[in-house]
Amino acid sequence: MTLKNIQTEVDASFLYDVLATHEEDPNVAEIFRQMSDIERSHALAFMAKNNMPPESFPSPSGRAKTLRFIGKVLGYDYILGILMDTEKSLSSSIIQARKKAGNSDHSISDTAHVTILKNILDNQTKVSGSSLARFEKRHRSVGGNALRAAVLGGNDGLVSNFSLVMGIAGATSGNSEVLLAGMAGLLAGALSMALGEWISVKSSQELYENQMNLEMEELEVNPDGEEREIALIYMAKGIPENQAKEMASEIIKDTSKAHALLVKEELGINHEELKGSAMEAAITSFLLFAIGAIIPVIPFFFFAGFKAVIFSTILSALGLFIIGSAITLFTGKSVWFSGMRQVLFGLAAAAITYGIGSLIGVQIAG
Repeated sequence: MTLKNIQTEVDASFLYDVLATHEEDPNVAEIFRQMSDIERSHALAFMAKNNMPPESFPSPSGRAKTLRFIGKVLGYDYILGILMDTEKSLSSSIIQARKKAGNSDHSISDTAHVTILKNILDNQTKVSGSSLARFEKRHRSVGGNALRAAVLGGNDGLVSNFSLVMGIAGATSGNSEVLLAGMAGLLAGALSMALGEWISVKSSQELYENQMNLEMEELEVNPDGEEREIALIYMAKGIPENQAKEMASEIIKDTSKAHALLVKEELGINHEELKGSAMEAAITSFLLFAIGAIIPVIPFFFFAGFKAVIFSTILSALGLFIIGSAITLFTGKSVWFSGMRQVLFGLAAAAITYGIGSLIGVQIAG
């Protein structure tokens, strides 16, 4: 576990340095550099504890370098979200190791890197408001949710359609039946995913908008009550009561500012989340599912019978391994472990449906 923790610290230091290099706000960049130095010092401390010389400091892992490439292609906001998950994973492993050793104590430096970073940014007066807003947006999308959704969407399409295609291939000997079922499964699944995503995004937006409208009405009909709420919000942040009341009295004079504060602090709604397009989310879900679902169907366009089944299995297994490997970007697990686990689960599901299809086909033929 110690070697893994050292590598995790090394990777975190490397990725914070990547963020610092590509950060436009110089104050935020300096904070990222400080975090990089902190992570490097943790790695060196772990190495010293295990009698490892400083010159044997590990290089960034393939996972870290892949994340740097993803940041270069898709934007560096993805990296910070995944870094948050890495920090939390490391904290959990350290806590568990200490518990097993009979030591329940842990230091803030071991378990609160994410909180430290957020507090530094929140209290850094030189950091621009726009940069703080960008950081808050990144912090809310922990783990690069869009990237995670892409991996899982492709996985759903591949596993479900692979199982369907194998079931039909086991039940029939005709290529046309498998192709028809495969394409029907692709379209049905992709459309279902797209509709579900559209409804999810749209309903969330409508709910948030309704809550925001209600909050505005409360401001208009009961400003005194809302002023007391704002004062309580400030007091909960550690501001003295008299000062909190003065701040609340000042902000309530501007209805739009008071509304924005209440929406964020009381309702927990981020305005950025309301800007997402339900149609864009639906189209993305459709495409991600379709990309995974087409993989097991491709061989049946060129081959027939058992030969097509073999090629479909090989191609799907390769796709499953790639998806399992991609998942390690978020989990930090071994590429071979995650990839082979994904392959085994996918092949097991396909084998079951192929077996059931074969039994049904025999019964129908008989």
